[in-house]
Amino acid sequence: MKHVIALDVGGTGMKAALLAQDGSVLFEARRPTGREHGTDAVVTAILDFAADLADEGRGRFGSDPLAAGVAVPGTLDEKNGIAVFSANLGWRDLPLRKLLGERLAGKDGTAMPVALGHDVRSGGLAEGRLGAGRGVDRFLFIALGTGIAGAIGIGGRIEAGAHGYGGEIGHVVVRPGGPACGCGARGCLETLASASAVSRAWAAASGDPQADAAACADAVDAGDERARQVWQLAVDALADGIVLAQSLLDPSTVIVGGGLAEAGDTLFTPLRAAVTERLTFQMPPVVVPAMLKDTAASLGAGLLAWDLLSVTPPSDRA
Repeated sequence: MKHVIALDVGGTGMKAALLAQDGSVLFEARRPTGREHGTDAVVTAILDFAADLADEGRGRFGSDPLAAGVAVPGTLDEKNGIAVFSANLGWRDLPLRKLLGERLAGKDGTAMPVALGHDVRSGGLAEGRLGAGRGVDRFLFIALGTGIAGAIGIGGRIEAGAHGYGGEIGHVVVRPGGPACGCGARGCLETLASASAVSRAWAAASGDPQADAAACADAVDAGDERARQVWQLAVDALADGIVLAQSLLDPSTVIVGGGLAEAGDTLFTPLRAAVTERLTFQMPPVVVPAMLKDTAASLGAGLLAWDLLSVTPPSDRA
């Protein structure tokens, strides 16, 4: 059976799959990234995992994978296959496409085709083709995690922008002069509405340094007024960011994923209301939860690999 390697490299763990042409998952596996052992060890772990996945495919299907896709965090030069920088994983100017292609080379020494993609944009691609955005021509994917990142979906593909920074909604300033952000600005969306921002605010409000965003959501459900205030501040900031994006991009659907989205209706009910009350002339987007959870980026990496082969992208999961 024809298949490709799909690999998502995270700060602590890697998620992988062998993906068929129709988008179905033929095999799944996970491993730790091993970043505590240093950057070289992380790179070795990625290459070894990919090689083991290739062996798995040969053993199961009697043929080599046709290509590989890998999704990584940080700054990328997707055109040249360079992982430019990752604060979490420690690399700079890593020629990851070249390294993987050579490691996965065929018996004749020909390098395997490898697609390199940003983890959040890859996740957005998968949500657009296989998940909550399936059949939607224009959508905005927002991942609420330690930070906030996004992806702009147009016609079944992700718009990366002129310099590869398209979709960075987490660094839209929604509160000028607000909390300092790691990017150097103040009042960025991710300083107010990310899971880590909610965790910090709830830890301070509750007096429990171990309190996190999930605990805040639970307290909201339990009727805690302090939690409700913390939660609403985050929801309001997120709604402001979505309305700004709606004015610029006019997506028909906004897909919200990441850890904070696990709160379900506790997030989506007030968020939809806050977005609606802020709209003036704009057409309201449909705001929906992501479907693919933590497998989105690996599935997206696999789709990038199929795209590399100029195969018609899958429109449905088997």
